[in-house]
Amino acid sequence: MDYTTKGWGTKSVHGGKHKDTQYGALAMPIYQTSTFIFENCAQGAARFEGTEKGYIYTRLGNPTSTALEEKVALLDGAEASLATASGMGAVSSTLWTLCRAGAHVLADETLYGCTWALLTHGLTRYGVEVDLIDTSDLEAVKAHLKPNTVCVYLETPANPNLKIADIAAVAEIAHTYNPDIKVVCDNTFASPYLQSPLALGADVVVYSATKYLNGHGDVIAGFVSGKADFINQVRMFGIKDMTGSVLGPQDAFLILRGLKTFEIRMQKHCENCKKVVEFLKNHPKIEKIYYPGLESHPNHEVAKKQMRDFGAMVSFEVKGGKPAGEKLLNSLELCTLAVSLGSDETLIEHPASMTHSTYDPEALIEAGVPAGLVRLSVGLENAEDIIEDLANGLAQI
Repeated sequence: MDYTTKGWGTKSVHGGKHKDTQYGALAMPIYQTSTFIFENCAQGAARFEGTEKGYIYTRLGNPTSTALEEKVALLDGAEASLATASGMGAVSSTLWTLCRAGAHVLADETLYGCTWALLTHGLTRYGVEVDLIDTSDLEAVKAHLKPNTVCVYLETPANPNLKIADIAAVAEIAHTYNPDIKVVCDNTFASPYLQSPLALGADVVVYSATKYLNGHGDVIAGFVSGKADFINQVRMFGIKDMTGSVLGPQDAFLILRGLKTFEIRMQKHCENCKKVVEFLKNHPKIEKIYYPGLESHPNHEVAKKQMRDFGAMVSFEVKGGKPAGEKLLNSLELCTLAVSLGSDETLIEHPASMTHSTYDPEALIEAGVPAGLVRLSVGLENAEDIIEDLANGLAQI
């Protein structure tokens, strides 16, 4: 059956399904094997040559991972998707595939801390030129493209200040300058349910699947989605030769299971977040809220244009700065003080000292990440209980 025209719930449940002709298993089995048997030498040679389809070695592909990759490709509207062992595995495998000495990467200044470190401390060690700008400023994007630019890299919504970049506009600018430039969008905060970067003109989408795609806080994984030929390059060079960032079949199985509730989870996440934002907006101890669903957000109109809903991530500053924010975090009982996001549990953290501690203080200021910023990933608990916990915590300040 062709599921491309079906609804989100149907895609999430049935996408990538392979009929088990041997035993009739409903769930995709876990193919817990490192290697695969060839019928003869000719078949082994043909598979290594790429003239015959089939499995060789789980580092290059596994039936459980294939089912998951097909499901994510369906959700992304992509020709192909590739599962990796972490979100940084997806990011690094993609960038190593695109870059070589002398190449130029244009990236947003507001990124997940380890992505920022990979770009500024990692790729630059090997002769890759990196410029960090505000990709929500389209004139800045135009001004910084170069003949050797191979990639424009952005997050939207950005981690942790929820900045929004206009994906379609950035892609048009980059492709007009040079059609070979790859626009890479980290879609982790939105997930494919809320935003479709490929349909907006991006070439490649990356995820930390640890977050909303798995959704249960028990798997580390990532994905790269895009054109089939590029995804094959990432598989056969970025992962096989450079990073070895291979997702195991047991983790693939867990994500397959988690995705069956993807639509209803995302709906509840968004519903809860709106209620939490309404509470924070009216609280006298909150200095500033960062949430693209608010009309006061500087990129609200762009978010409204390219997102189906505004997500379940919200950041805010407490009056009193960093000490007050730390007091809040240390006073909570239901909201869990932990990094990561997109879990069934509400998670709260301090970006400047945790997820973005790789940034130096000056870079944090340039990226728009105040020292007192608090990042909240709204979970699936009852919204009134999340709000009660936040209210009790704020009362301690």
